[in-house]
Amino acid sequence: MQKSLTLLMTICVSLLMNAQVHIPFRLTSYNNIIVKTLVNDKDSLDLMFQIAMQDAAISPMRVHKVENISFDKEEYSPSNKVQIGGQVWNDIAFENNQMSGYESDGKIGMSLFKDKVLEINYDQSEFVVYDGLPTVEGYIAIPILYRNGVMFIDVTSLIGGKGYTHKFYLQSGYSGAILYDDNFAEVNKLSEQLVTISEKELKNAQGKSVITKNAVIGQLEVGGMPLKEVSVGYFAGELKNQPLSVFGADMLKRFNWVISADRAVAWVKPSKYFSSFYFGSTK
Repeated sequence: MQKSLTLLMTICVSLLMNAQVHIPFRLTSYNNIIVKTLVNDKDSLDLMFQIAMQDAAISPMRVHKVENISFDKEEYSPSNKVQIGGQVWNDIAFENNQMSGYESDGKIGMSLFKDKVLEINYDQSEFVVYDGLPTVEGYIAIPILYRNGVMFIDVTSLIGGKGYTHKFYLQSGYSGAILYDDNFAEVNKLSEQLVTISEKELKNAQGKSVITKNAVIGQLEVGGMPLKEVSVGYFAGELKNQPLSVFGADMLKRFNWVISADRAVAWVKPSKYFSSFYFGSTK
């Protein structure tokens, strides 16, 4: 009898530790994740998931009407009810007039998953939220540097036969794959090492310019897993202003993710998009 009770308690604890919530999402042609939300019981909004922010924001380019979020003179609304599927959050802050991805009314961040293990399953187009760590067999563990609500991982770029490893921050709002920071681009002379496949120049009123350059590198490694012929971007000119390297939505979707509750580790494995063409590719 005692053994049966012990076994039953063990099973119950295991089930509680692995309690999970499934939240469906839609992946757009711009690689953005869209979740259908109901805000303050009345506003039905399509919000883009932004892994690099905590709270939420409404876009000036929104598609649906926003009539039930009260913003103060600083365009801030501190506490709102958000419903996604059967889940409810009562303390989500919104900012007004922040740009968001195409097909969205705004964006929402990681506060939905505070103190929870988060699985981003691109194969099934859903988030899965856990109280405890699920089985991660078949995944590769990657350390995360978590700073000011932003997650960084080490990525190795193979350029000119040499491997360069440095930190990229996860950014699901950027539709592209890889964007190098200005210091990395300048120190490693990317303009000389990479063959530019396209570029765009913009000038300000003083005639100073910023040039967006796009290229392809032969290989990129994430957790030791190689990706071939990866689309990358960087800036040149006098008005460069990219302090951090970006691991964009086109890279994020190539993996299924399990992110620890303390944001210290990500477990990744290739998704069905792992070998798909890169955003903006003519192939």
